[in-house]
Amino acid sequence: MKECMDGTQFSKLFASGAACICNAKQECNELNVFPVPDGDTGTNMSMTMDAGVKELRPEMTHVGQAVGVVAQGLLRGARGNSGVILSLLFRGFAKSVKELETVDGLAFAMAMSEGVDTAYRAVMKPAEGTVLTVSRVSARHAVEYAATDSDLERVIIAMLAKAEEALTETVHQNPVLEKAGVVDAGGYGFCLILRGMLLALQGNPVKREDDTGTHVNVAANFADFSGEDILFGYCTEFIIKRVNNKKDSARLQAFLETCGDSLVFVEDETIIKVHVHTDNPGRVLAQAISYGELTAIKVENMREQHTEQIIKQDTQSPKPVLRVEPQQQEEEYGFVGVCAGAGLAAVLRDLGVAHIVEGGQTMNPSTQEILDCIKNTNAKTIFVLPNNKNIIMAAEQCIPLTEKTVVVIPSKNVPQGITAMLNFDPEQDVETNRQNMTSAMDTVTSALITVAARDSQFDGNDITEGDHMALINGALASTHPLQSAVLEQVGEQLEAHGPSFVTVYFGEGVEETLAQAAAGILQSKLPEATVQVIDGGQPVYSFIISAE
Repeated sequence: MKECMDGTQFSKLFASGAACICNAKQECNELNVFPVPDGDTGTNMSMTMDAGVKELRPEMTHVGQAVGVVAQGLLRGARGNSGVILSLLFRGFAKSVKELETVDGLAFAMAMSEGVDTAYRAVMKPAEGTVLTVSRVSARHAVEYAATDSDLERVIIAMLAKAEEALTETVHQNPVLEKAGVVDAGGYGFCLILRGMLLALQGNPVKREDDTGTHVNVAANFADFSGEDILFGYCTEFIIKRVNNKKDSARLQAFLETCGDSLVFVEDETIIKVHVHTDNPGRVLAQAISYGELTAIKVENMREQHTEQIIKQDTQSPKPVLRVEPQQQEEEYGFVGVCAGAGLAAVLRDLGVAHIVEGGQTMNPSTQEILDCIKNTNAKTIFVLPNNKNIIMAAEQCIPLTEKTVVVIPSKNVPQGITAMLNFDPEQDVETNRQNMTSAMDTVTSALITVAARDSQFDGNDITEGDHMALINGALASTHPLQSAVLEQVGEQLEAHGPSFVTVYFGEGVEETLAQAAAGILQSKLPEATVQVIDGGQPVYSFIISAE
């Protein structure tokens, strides 16, 4: 048995865990509930782990230092919600073992428990039957086991057994999983990583199989955000540098919750970034300074604030966009958007989104790719439009990584992002725009039409591989062998929303004549609406339909 490990051994365990999820990522992807090429939990977790592998330093024998370096790589390379949650698990782990040269079973279990707590704090509406459940149950069991036996190998064996047991329960904890008869993909990926680490500890590290580098498609599970009303007069923002300051940040967060509203509190190993609306910014800053050095302080009177007119940039950048023409003067506002398809990108650019990161359903951009665009945006405040629910958390991770003010508008698709941009007002302050842009997204109904990637059953509907199917606001709305039949059913369901304007974005490989025919079907069902057709060029979805 192996009683403990140092930094070098941790590197071997982590690399083996990464190889294990990489080799089985397709199995993990196949657990996606919808038979749509819309997401890859396995691919996202694998690519996130690979970002950590790139930071491995076998010569780093101090386990705290080794885990810390890897955690930073995971944070910057996190892809999709499953990848972000995975990075947060290791961030908490790194925080727990920061001062340790070696880790035994008890320290490992306690660190995993800290990782779980870190991940839960970052998810606004945690649901049972996910990777959070599997990691929480197994980590708690590991702590209990390690209290009487701190041998590292036996602790991980016990933790893995409990994780696999918890995984089997996820099918009954989440109604969607139960209907589909599958376990949670993220929880399955977590078990794979833990098994790979155990095998390495036992002297049988997992070898990475040949990888073609092909990205199988993506699936999303988490994250919902909403705007908040302004009740206090001063928008107060600052960063705390946490050098050599060990005060419990949870106490600061609890204090700030009593001082106002619209609190955003994000931290990593070195900084805390705070945004809060309060009537007494002096009191807030006086308390915050006891937690470390303050920097990037900004206090604005929101009742008097006026903003400058935004200057639209015409520069079109290559993919992914990491370059921008130099500006002589920093603007007040800038925009970063995520989408796939030249036509969709052109629409966003026309609305003022000069920086487009290519990504979406078939490939989630990493936190680092989004962050690079933010850093190259010549503005004080950057609004980020993820335009995919599986990218929202990755975008959120950028907030503490730059001194610029980053506002993530939780758009789950491009129609929502377009509607949000149409409701931006350069004469309003940041928080008013955040609220208006977020609430405006509820006025648009989005329909996505694609082809089923495999046989499945959902909500009592038998879905056959190759069938055309439609999702309306994320829910399965129709499935049929004929695309025209699906379009008719979509039109009938959109009629209940009484839209005045309908836009049909047709995807790559779709002829415009077919798109016009699709628009004709919708027009027949929605005679009072104005229907227009735009070449979106998006992959995966034959049509993205926006109804307002």
